[in-house]
Amino acid sequence: MEFGPIISAMRRNKVGAILIAVQMAITLAIMCNALFIIEQRVALSKRPTGADEPNVLIIQNNQWVGNAPDASARLQGDLAALRSLPGVQDAFATNSFPMSGGGSTTGLSLHPNQKDPTAIAAVYFGDGHAIAGFGLKLVAGRNFNSGDVVDKLGYTDLKSPTGIIVTRVLADKLFPDGNAVGQSIYDEARHGQTPIIGIVDRLQVPWVSAAGWGSKFNDSSIIEPFNLVSMYPYNYIVHAQPGQMSAVLQAAPKKLFDVSRARVIQRTLTMTDARADAYKNDKGLVVILGVVCVALLAVTAFGIVGLTSYWVAQRRRQIGIRRALGATRNAIVQYFQTENLLIAGAGAAIGVALAVSLNLWMVNAFAMQRLHTGYALIGAIVVMILGQAAVLWPALKAASIPPALATRAA
Repeated sequence: MEFGPIISAMRRNKVGAILIAVQMAITLAIMCNALFIIEQRVALSKRPTGADEPNVLIIQNNQWVGNAPDASARLQGDLAALRSLPGVQDAFATNSFPMSGGGSTTGLSLHPNQKDPTAIAAVYFGDGHAIAGFGLKLVAGRNFNSGDVVDKLGYTDLKSPTGIIVTRVLADKLFPDGNAVGQSIYDEARHGQTPIIGIVDRLQVPWVSAAGWGSKFNDSSIIEPFNLVSMYPYNYIVHAQPGQMSAVLQAAPKKLFDVSRARVIQRTLTMTDARADAYKNDKGLVVILGVVCVALLAVTAFGIVGLTSYWVAQRRRQIGIRRALGATRNAIVQYFQTENLLIAGAGAAIGVALAVSLNLWMVNAFAMQRLHTGYALIGAIVVMILGQAAVLWPALKAASIPPALATRAA
């Protein structure tokens, strides 16, 4: 195939060629970044929390009516009632839970009066039932015992815990040598020394979008041995046995109201429901961006079909003369596909540059990750394949024009 006649024809129709190339470039730039965002959001929504999610029930924001003077006894009574339910493995009370969107953080340092903390961690309260209640995996050290757990009279009660349990990610950040158990850290809120007594494999922080803290913050959590007994609402975490979630979901709130009706419960949900709630905006964004990508590809394809069909109508005489001189139908089809491939190649090259530039702008403006080169290259291939597929029908139509009809019509 000689490129000279093709380039000459493109020069005579340069406006149409430029329009197709620009359309392909814009489509490629938007599609690459959209697909990259979709991949990030899907990966984000699938991050494990460390809990036994299918079997964890959350009774969210239990709060007593009035100022109960025996809040500690009521709390223990509720937990005893929940643990006695058929199908329940364990239960405990806490201030927050993964994917809840609300909770507390603290800075952890290795030395007193350290200017900047070594790590930022989310804070969960719990007793010796917290690990089993969430379904966490203890990988080092020990669990809380009854002597570790004390009542915490509100968030302004800054008593120091006798020891804390941390996640593996946090332990590795604080002590990269792997000797975190038995080491002490300093809490910026209390300015006191607290030993690490245990390490769990994973426990996600309450927030699903915490990019400002760094990527490793997602699993930087600690559990402090406190029972929160105050006017503030707290959450009951109930770990059901496999296959018993439906029964426990119905029985747990009823059991609590049987114990005492002088309470308000915001709602009861499974951790699976909590995940769906936490990532619903991400899911909506994925759907919107997916629709945008499909629409852009469709518009680009129809644009190629329309312009190529117009070119075929304009070049009927040229096609007829070529057919009369012996050009085969395959040669005519190949001519238009080669022409489109040159245009698509130029558009893809411009589109890759636009995709990278757009991503760099979003990195600076929205703290997004850098676009992987593979996305741009795959996008360029997709756009070029789309161009070849879109031009096929007009090319076949051009190849089917009888030479005598084409020259006579001209």
